[in-house]
Amino acid sequence: MTDNARILVVDDQPTVVDMLASLLTLHGFAVDTAGTAEQAVEKASELHPDLVLIDTMLPDGDGMEVRRRLRAGGSGAGIVFLAAPDADDDLVGGIAYGCDDWITKPFDVEVLLARVRALLSRGGPPGGERILRYADVELDQDTNGVRRSGEPVPLTRTELEVLRCLLQNCGRVLSVAQIEAATGAADADAEVGSLRDKLDRLGAPLIVTHRGFGYALRAGLP
Repeated sequence: MTDNARILVVDDQPTVVDMLASLLTLHGFAVDTAGTAEQAVEKASELHPDLVLIDTMLPDGDGMEVRRRLRAGGSGAGIVFLAAPDADDDLVGGIAYGCDDWITKPFDVEVLLARVRALLSRGGPPGGERILRYADVELDQDTNGVRRSGEPVPLTRTELEVLRCLLQNCGRVLSVAQIEAATGAADADAEVGSLRDKLDRLGAPLIVTHRGFGYALRAGLP
């Protein structure tokens, strides 16, 4: 889902728009931009983006209103709010009413990219994969059930999100900060450790630690 995904960036600050457009284009995404709520709705209706990165406050409205209009128009795009540091309370309400994720400004670009990739691969927006697989591990995104070699693997919510993140980023080494940003884990090292223990009971070691860098699924497995 992340390959060739189309992202709509909505912000009234040209420097923010230019920075995000350049960053996302560099990483292989197709990028469109808008500076107002009205432009965002028009472009989303015309271009059908897979993901919308949108400032919470725009000259002619706010991100929540844009979300409502997009959903009313049938858009299934993932929606990520770009928020000022003091907007946390409002954003909690935004997530409850349909925002998929949010990140405060100024943001770390690696954290932003991790969240974008995770959301695009999550399976909620149209076209997402229902089953994530690697080697003999399967994660059913409809039921959140996990199996290894056909055997069920009971996971906590956070362990499940860590596994989802790793499966969605096969071939990449993810840092602790990237995993925590994408999953909401308070201690990624501990969550990866407990997930590894549960998976290793049913097969060969699957998660590799790259010291000083982070974690990845083991290369070379079928």
